[in-house]
Amino acid sequence: MKKVSILLLSLFLASSCGNDYLDIKPETKNEADNFFTTEADAVSATTAIYSFLRSWENSAFPSQYVFGVPADDVLKGSNPGDASFMLAYDQFTYTASDGGVEGYWTGQWNAVARCNQVISNIPKITMNETLKKRLLAEAKMLRAYFYFNLVRIYGGVPIFDGIPSDLNYNIPRKSKEEVYNFIISDLIAASEVLPQTYSAADQGRVTKGAALGLLSKVYLYKKDYQKAYDTSNQVIAMGYSLDPDFNHLFRIAGEFGPESVFEVDCECSSLGGSQYAEVQGVRGQFGWGFFTPSPSLEAAFETGDIRKELTILRDGETTPEGDVIAVGDPLSVKTFNQKAYVPKSLNNTSCGYGSRQNIRILRFAEVLLINAEAANELGNSATAITNLNKVRTRAMLPGTTATTQSALRTAIWKERRVELAMEGDRFVDLVRTGQASSALASYGFVAGKNDVFPIPQNAINQSNGVLVQNPGY
Repeated sequence: MKKVSILLLSLFLASSCGNDYLDIKPETKNEADNFFTTEADAVSATTAIYSFLRSWENSAFPSQYVFGVPADDVLKGSNPGDASFMLAYDQFTYTASDGGVEGYWTGQWNAVARCNQVISNIPKITMNETLKKRLLAEAKMLRAYFYFNLVRIYGGVPIFDGIPSDLNYNIPRKSKEEVYNFIISDLIAASEVLPQTYSAADQGRVTKGAALGLLSKVYLYKKDYQKAYDTSNQVIAMGYSLDPDFNHLFRIAGEFGPESVFEVDCECSSLGGSQYAEVQGVRGQFGWGFFTPSPSLEAAFETGDIRKELTILRDGETTPEGDVIAVGDPLSVKTFNQKAYVPKSLNNTSCGYGSRQNIRILRFAEVLLINAEAANELGNSATAITNLNKVRTRAMLPGTTATTQSALRTAIWKERRVELAMEGDRFVDLVRTGQASSALASYGFVAGKNDVFPIPQNAINQSNGVLVQNPGY
C-alpha cells in the first residue's frame, strides 16, 4: 500500500473520537470539519484505519489474549515466570477487570471510530466521486471486520452506523443477530464497489474478494450454509489459487501472493512496523517467545503432513532460509510459531524484529474450507471432498477417507485446525462448532459462560449500567 504519513491524523483521531467506556471521546464538530476538507484528507483518513490492523491491540498481546491463548493449540510461551498473568486466559480464570479483556475491547472500538470518521465525513468533501465511493467501501469493509471481531469475542455490542448525530455513545448492546446483520450489510455494500485488484502503489487495500471472502465466513458463523457456499463460490471464481509452497506462503517473498485474500501490509516505515512477529519470535534470538504451539497441536498433524514442521519452529533446527535456531533463555519453551518467523537476512533493523512480516487475515485455503464445510452441510459431499482435498494435496497428504456427512464434518474441522494453526481461528472455531465444551473442558472452559468474554467492568461502570454484562461474569 502506498505509504501516507498519518501521524497527525492519528493524533487527531485519538483526540476526537468516544465515550470512555468505548474508547471513543466526544467529537468536536470543528475538528472534523477542519480536517476533512480535501481529497488528500479523505485518503489519509482511510489509510489511518489500515494502520490499526497492524497495531499492538489488533496483532500482538490483546488479540492473542482472546483469540490465541484460550485455544488448545497455543501456549503462553516464553518462560514460566514471564507474564504469568496470561495463564488466566489459558485457564479461563480471567475476570471482567482484566487488562487484556479491556485492551482488546477498547482497541476495536478505536478502530470502529476511525471507520465512522471516514463514513460520516468523506461524503461532505468535494472530490473525485469514484475515489470517494471506493474509500467509503473500504471503510465499510474494515468496519465489518472489526465488528466481526467484537461479536465473536463479546457477543452483542452497540451498533454505530457513522458518528451519532447527537454524539451519544452510551447506548445499549444489540443482539448478536443484529450485529451480524449489520456486518453483512456493510460487506455486501463494500463488495459492490471495491475493485478486484489495485495498482502496486495501493497494494494492501481491501478488495472485492476480501469483502466476499469475509462475508462467506460470516455466513458460516451464522450457519447460513447456502449463502456461505454461494459467496465462497464467487471468491473461488475470481482467480485465487493455493501457493504450491507452504513455507513460501508465510515468508516475505510470499506476501500478497495468489493465495492472499485479506492481508495486512506491515512493511516497516517511518511510522514503524508491526510487533506481530516480534512477540512470537524465538526467545533470546529473534523475539519475546510468546504464543507458542502446544503439544496438542503437534499431535493433531497426520504423519507425512509437511505443514507440521513448517508451522512449528524448534530449538536447534536449521530453517530452509539457513538460520540456526538457538533459544537464548534456558527456561524458555523450545518451540515457536514458524508462520511468524522472519529470516535474519530479511529483517529490517530500523524497526523491531520481524516488523516487515505481513499478517494473513484470510487466505484462499480457508475459502476452500469454508466452501467445503458449507457444501457438506448442504449434502453436496462431492464438492466438499474436492475442495478439502485441494488443501490436503498441498500438504502432501492423500485424499480424505471420509464419505459420510458426519465424518466429512469432522475431517473438515480437523483440516481447519492444522491448516490455520496459530492464525487465530482455533478458539472461535471450537465455540462456533460446539466443540469447546469438550475440547477445552480440562482447561476450565465453562459452556454458556466462556463462549464469549466479559464486557470490561470499566465499560459497565462508565456506562452507568446501560451496558449489561455477559452471563456468568
